[in-house]
Amino acid sequence: MAASFHQVTKTYGAGAAVVAAVRDATLDIVSGRFTVLSGPSGSGKTTMLNLLGGIDRATSGSVAVAGEKLERLKGNALSDFRARHIGFVFQAFNLIPVLSAYENVEYPLTLLGVPKPRRRSEVLDLLDAVGVAPHAHRKPGELSGGQQQRVAIARALATRPALVLADEPTANLDSATGAGILDLMREIQRARSTSFVFSSHDPKVLESADDVVHVRDGCIVSVERMVSSEAAL
Repeated sequence: MAASFHQVTKTYGAGAAVVAAVRDATLDIVSGRFTVLSGPSGSGKTTMLNLLGGIDRATSGSVAVAGEKLERLKGNALSDFRARHIGFVFQAFNLIPVLSAYENVEYPLTLLGVPKPRRRSEVLDLLDAVGVAPHAHRKPGELSGGQQQRVAIARALATRPALVLADEPTANLDSATGAGILDLMREIQRARSTSFVFSSHDPKVLESADDVVHVRDGCIVSVERMVSSEAAL
């Protein structure tokens, strides 16, 4: 399994003001597949992504990624695990505005102490793979929305993570650009056997999924295996 929830609950607030964002969720996310968390706004899907990414801690239950239970990791150990094993693609791109496309993709490798020659090789390969190599030295403000999202995808893949999390990755893109981004992530997922987990209610994203997890009121109400595990390999 790429990741899993076991009886996970996440609450915010205290006393009479407690709100349960996730309620007793149990889920297996199969490795090397395209999994979509689908549900209306406020259903809990973004909280589930944050729990998988180690950004939030579960109030109860267990969250595992790449065989590691995140609740066992504290402080720097959690940060290091996240940097090495989890990639993030945000709907707002979250690129560093003063850095070039090349430098944005290089940044997570620099933090991990990867030697410069290897960083250069990996970054150039990724920028080529996502189709923005000609714009390597442009800053985010000099790129279109689709180009920025491609750079964000390259950055998420730089450390060769086991799991890539994407929160509404097509929300800020027009339909044609969004479709191109989905095709790109599909190609990368198949080429690298990377596990992708999205939060989305975009019909195009749902059509692209191997597995759709339907979320409502913080609960996982059903899981559709759109493509069998054998067919996805």
